[in-house]
Amino acid sequence: MKDEAVTMEKIVALCKRRGFIFPSSEIYGGIGSSYDYGHYGVLLKNNVKERWWHALLRERDDVVALDSAIIQHPRTWEASGHIAGFTDPLVDCRTCKLRFRADRLEDAACGRKPSLHPGQGPDCDLTESRNFNLMFKTTVGPVQDEGATVYLRPETAQGIFLNFRHYLQFARKRPPFGIAQVGKSFRNEITPGNFVFRMREFEQMEMEFFVPPDQAGHWYEFWRQARYDWYVRLGIRPDHLRLRAHEASELSHYSSATSDVEYLYPIGWQELEGIANRGNFDLTQHTEHSHQNLEYVDSASGERYLPYVIEPAAGADRATLAFLCDAYDEDQIEGETRTVLRLHPLLAPVKAAVLPLVKRDGQPELAREVTTLLRDRMQVEYDEGGAIGRRYRRQDEIGTPWSVTVDHQSLEDATVTVRDRDSLAQSRVAIDTLAAELEARLYAPWRSPKLA
Repeated sequence: MKDEAVTMEKIVALCKRRGFIFPSSEIYGGIGSSYDYGHYGVLLKNNVKERWWHALLRERDDVVALDSAIIQHPRTWEASGHIAGFTDPLVDCRTCKLRFRADRLEDAACGRKPSLHPGQGPDCDLTESRNFNLMFKTTVGPVQDEGATVYLRPETAQGIFLNFRHYLQFARKRPPFGIAQVGKSFRNEITPGNFVFRMREFEQMEMEFFVPPDQAGHWYEFWRQARYDWYVRLGIRPDHLRLRAHEASELSHYSSATSDVEYLYPIGWQELEGIANRGNFDLTQHTEHSHQNLEYVDSASGERYLPYVIEPAAGADRATLAFLCDAYDEDQIEGETRTVLRLHPLLAPVKAAVLPLVKRDGQPELAREVTTLLRDRMQVEYDEGGAIGRRYRRQDEIGTPWSVTVDHQSLEDATVTVRDRDSLAQSRVAIDTLAAELEARLYAPWRSPKLA
């Protein structure tokens, strides 16, 4: 399939049709850029997060896990600079009542004439640009007027810095080591959009890797390559992925170097993950604002220093969307167009579907037994509704790598037919070896068929 056939409209339609992702609060007309993950979407995103944890925790012994609170002490955001500087320039149109980012007008559409940009239409009446803080504000306490003002966290990173001292004590770690976290963040974006690519409520996968200052350059290069390689290992085509170093004008004030892993979405090249050398800015700020000593002291040499931090920060939603876009494919089978998600088997929401050929002669009962046999090893689904061809197509659309068919021969010799999603090859496998066979396929090296 040509890449031009992968459009955001097709991805959105498939996600809604097959229960991956759909608009939140839809019975009330929805709420802008807010989405709910359905059954298969939950399974897919959980698999993305699980592979991230696997790469950082199970494949390494120098990274530990954290789950910090969403609502943190408000001084956290004073120290981090979010209260003073976490803003976007905002303009309003007095005519159409829409809001736009003042620095992205060329990417926005006029509310009255969508073919024009804001400010170009004859009726446009834009306000002066003003800074708009992106943090959601709320209060702690039963009475709003008497409660303390707090914020929903705009990033997960600060929770890691707040707990740095605990990890020096209980985890017995010394730099270089990392603290990893997956969790929700909230940003009151002026112009969210492009499906789940940019939302006001989203999930991050972040790790802060604390290093001696003189090792920061080495570890920055290490993590930028390691994070790029992670996406390739999980099936993203290398020609749709790139590492782009930020120009000096793009760097945050605390960063000496930042690179983005970018993916070629249907909307163009966009950031998938950022890897930044944050220096010791965050620990310095929290030391000053909390009056707590956050230095690391080397017990052997007596050396004291605030570690530098290398931060790989990824979006679970953006990653899920990238895997969906890269896996989406269409081909022709017997004159009909087949839509298929060629997901890496480790990411596929369902690993195997068990299908009785007919709903009689003991086939459903045996198929249920096969389903139970596989469930301890992998996510499996039983499906007996409709013609077998229709069920194959349904499993292809949700990305199931293997369909296991129980037929008349299964009742005679205890074998089943295993159909491969990508090659369409079918083979007979003994039921008593089926679980081991599929598990071996699941963890075998995999290459996207779209690279062939």
